[in-house]
Amino acid sequence: MREHDVSSADGTRIRLWRTDTTGPDVLLSPGPGAAAAVWPELSCARVHGWYHRGTMGSDRPADPSRVTLGDHVADAVAVLDDGGVERCVVVGWSMGVTVAAGLALRHPDRVSGLLLVAGAAGDSFAGTVGVPGLPEDVRRLIGVSSVAALRLVGPLLDPVLHRVPVPELSSPVVGSLRRFLKHDWRWYFTLVLALGRAPRLDLTGVTCPTTVLAGQYDWLASPDSVVGAVSGLPQARVRVLPNTHFLPWENPRVVVEELELLLARVRGVERAVDDLLTSRSRPRA
Repeated sequence: MREHDVSSADGTRIRLWRTDTTGPDVLLSPGPGAAAAVWPELSCARVHGWYHRGTMGSDRPADPSRVTLGDHVADAVAVLDDGGVERCVVVGWSMGVTVAAGLALRHPDRVSGLLLVAGAAGDSFAGTVGVPGLPEDVRRLIGVSSVAALRLVGPLLDPVLHRVPVPELSSPVVGSLRRFLKHDWRWYFTLVLALGRAPRLDLTGVTCPTTVLAGQYDWLASPDSVVGAVSGLPQARVRVLPNTHFLPWENPRVVVEELELLLARVRGVERAVDDLLTSRSRPRA
C-alpha cells in the first residue's frame, strides 16, 4: 500500500492511500480516524482511500468548521481524481456510509455501485442505542450528548490513550491500533460530532446497484437505521447479519464475498447499458 498527499477543493492537504493490487477500482470510505489495515484484504480490487481531515497525516482545514459532509465528499472526489478514476464502486463503513451516500447523490456519475456496511445514510446518532421501541429523538439525544461530552474531555484522554502500551508486533491491525490511539481526541470527536449531525439523506434517486450489510447486535448503528434508507431502492440487496458494529472484522469473508458479488452486478448493468446503446445506434432496415 502506498500513501501520498493531495489537495482537496478548499486547499486542505489530505493523505490518501492506494493498494498495489490489480482489478477494478474501489473507493473505501471508512469511519473517522480508521486506518486501512483494519479492513479485510480486498484482493479482488484496487482500493483507494484517505484519512479524514486532521487525522493520520491529513491536515486540519484552515477553517475548523470545514468538516461537513460536503467537505468529506470533496476529499473523496480529490482521491478519485488523483487516481485517475472516473467511476467506481464505493464502500462505506460506519459514518463513512454517510460520505459514500453523499458522494453517490452529489456525483452520481462517479459511483457505479454502493456497499454500505453498518452505517446509516445521515443522521447517524438516530441509530445509536439500538433498543427496540426507543424513539429516534431519544437515541439522537443520547448519541449527541455522549460525543459532545467526550469532546470536552478530549484533552484529558490524550495523555492516557497516547501512553497505552501496544505490543511491538508486525501485524497491520496492531500498527493501526497504535496510530488510532495517537489521535488528538478533542479533534477526533469534533469530526464525529459534525459528521454524525449530517441530516438523513434521501436515497430514492440512487439507481446504481447497492448492497447493505447491517449488524443485528449493532448498538452504534441499529439495523433499522441502516436498512431503512435503502429498503425501497430497485437494485438494493440487504443482509442483516449476527454481528456488531465491527462487522468487517468479525465477518470479513462475507464482506469480501458481497463486494465481489456487487462488482459482478455492476459489470452486468454496464454490459446491459452498452448493449442497449449499441442496438439503438444500429441503422434500421
